Formats: sequence, C-alpha cells, structure tokens
Amino acid sequence: MTLTVETSWRSQFPMLMANPGVAYLDSAATAQKPQAVLDAVMAYLTSENANAARGTYPWANRTTARIASARAAVKSFLGAPDKSDVYFVSGTTEGLRAIALDWLVPMLSDGDEIVVPFADHNANVVPWLEAVEQLRRQGIRVVVRPMPYDSAHDYDVARLPIGPRTRLIAATHVHHVYGNDMNVARLRAAAGPDIPICLDAAQSFGHMPISVTGLDVDFVVFSGHKAMALPGIGAVWAANRRGPVFTPGGWSGSPNTAGIVSLHAAMDWLSSVGLERISAYVVSLGARLTSGLAGLRSYEVLGCQSSLEAGSTVQRRHGIVTFRHREIGSNDLGFILASDGLLVRADGHCQGSGGEETSSVRVSLHVYNTPQEVDRLLAVLTSLD
Repeated sequence: MTLTVETSWRSQFPMLMANPGVAYLDSAATAQKPQAVLDAVMAYLTSENANAARGTYPWANRTTARIASARAAVKSFLGAPDKSDVYFVSGTTEGLRAIALDWLVPMLSDGDEIVVPFADHNANVVPWLEAVEQLRRQGIRVVVRPMPYDSAHDYDVARLPIGPRTRLIAATHVHHVYGNDMNVARLRAAAGPDIPICLDAAQSFGHMPISVTGLDVDFVVFSGHKAMALPGIGAVWAANRRGPVFTPGGWSGSPNTAGIVSLHAAMDWLSSVGLERISAYVVSLGARLTSGLAGLRSYEVLGCQSSLEAGSTVQRRHGIVTFRHREIGSNDLGFILASDGLLVRADGHCQGSGGEETSSVRVSLHVYNTPQEVDRLLAVLTSLD
C-alpha cells in the first residue's frame, strides 16, 4: 500500500506538533494523546467534576452516567455482548493481578494446572505465580505449565500442555517484543471449548480491531495509556461464561473519573479514524522498517525471520520491531538514536524469564508516525552498519 499519513491525524497530537524535530517511536510504552482526549478531560474537570455514585446532585449523577457510558463503549469496542462485564482498573498489570488473586485463587484445588507464557510481558507472568505462591502457603499445590513457543516465537499450539486439570490459559494478543499476533483463535481451537483464556491486550487494544466473540476468550485486559488515554486507567472485560463470575475483591473506592473520561474520548477518536485503517497503516510502516533492516548485515531482528521483507505473505508485526546491533550495545544504540531525535526503547522490555537474555532496541509505531521517520531511522542505522 502507499504509505501516507493524513496531516489531519498527526496535527491533532500537541506533543508531536510542539517537537517537530523528534520522531516518537515508543508507542508500545505509551501512546501520545490527541487534542480531543485532552479537551474531553479538561471539559469534564472544569464543568462537572464530581465523585460517581456518591451523591444525588446533577454533577455526581452525570459523572455516574459517564462511567456507565464508558463501560458500554468498551464493550462496543471489543464487539462484546451486553451481558458481559467491564471493570475499570489502573492498567493491565492491576487487571491481570485482580483476575489472578480475586478470581483464580478461590477456584483452584490441589493438583490443578495453569498455563503461563513465560516469554511474554512480566505483567502476564508474575500475577499468576503470585496466585500459585499464595495457594502454596495454604497447602494447595498448583502446577504451572509453561506455554510452548515455536521458532517464530508464536505459541506452539501443537504442544499446548493441557489436560483434565487445566483451569486457565494466560495468553497475549500482540507480543510486546516481537510484534506478532499470537494467533489466539488457534489457541482456543487447540484448548477446546471449556478452558478459560485470559488475554493481555495491552498492545492490541486501540491498535487493531478486536472481536472477543471471534477470539472466544474469557478475559481481555488492557491499559488506556497505550491506547491514547491518560495514564492510570485500564479495564478488565469479563465474559463470565466459564468458571465463576469475576468480581474484584475489596472495597473499590473512588474511580479514576478523569481517566475514564479520557479512555472514552480515546476510543471515540480511534473509531473516527478506523481501527482497520490504523492497523493496515501501522503494519505497513513496520514492514518498511523490517525490509530495510533485512538488508543491513550488522543487525539482528528478533522474532519471525520470514516476515522481514515488505512483500512477505506472513507479515504479522503490528507496529513493533525489535532488533540488536551485532557490535554496539543496545543501550548505547538507544543513546545514539536519541541524539538524532529518534526516541526508541532500549532494554529488556519487561519480558518474562523465558524471553530474551540480551537487551535490544524496540521501535513501536502508531498512526501519527510517518514513512519519512522510518526512513530517517534507517538512515542512521545504515550509517552504523
């Protein structure tokens, strides 16, 4: 496809307009915010800010209604049925931890098993191990089965370690290091109809269309700040079809109303552009980058090697491309790129214990990035080849 970014998209991001010489290439860590999101938050805070479900006056009632509307918007965004539930949390990590400790722990018995993806983000590893440790202290032994991966770092569904005592499969939709869609639909087909699947959608929500009906998962968890909302807001979507009904434990306290307003506004903005359009554009930017890197001998691109060329029929990198220089350390390379106004992430990317042992440079793109920024990055990388 012809790579063109609409000026009307990019111009709506004040951070980028204020820094025209900087190429922001770290959207997998946090996305920039369009003016519409900032305006929605400011309008709420300056016109009807109040606590939800705590008062009967108009401002409080309107805030309560805003939260209900945002819940409905999340369901619509996910193509979810009305009977499912949405709970707002601070982000993906808190959401996964709530599922692990409030939902999973009470339903497990001695000898039960769970499948954990140790090469995915630590947020989708540590909470499950915390749940297992909590049960161990109670004298309940739960077996943790590592999720198998193939040579392309996709889930190896042919070796999926499930059995009659499997009570949960934890999975990721788009991998935060390799950028590939982890084929969750195939995971459901291999797991069968009865085992709950919890999906970390931190890198897919707001980047591509998601259909929870098509994926047939039981939980979807995401962080709003990676989808153009403010930091400190995220959500757990619960199908409540397999296992007990999910109810977060403890007293919930006051909701992050400004964050919820920002999330609703972000979903509106993303919908106005079109998630399919965003996904196609960002995948093409990633293909442009991997195609350029494939011709540079000094670089090792992580993940599926068959997807490096722009014309590849297996191109599955959703705006995330991670690589290493064979002689220059990744942290040093990150500093070099930053000195040229190219903002990337250079470290271990919070990957679990089964992931990469050596740090790397991650480039993560979004709809506000341009082909010219990718070419500018490739020019600097080529000078170091």
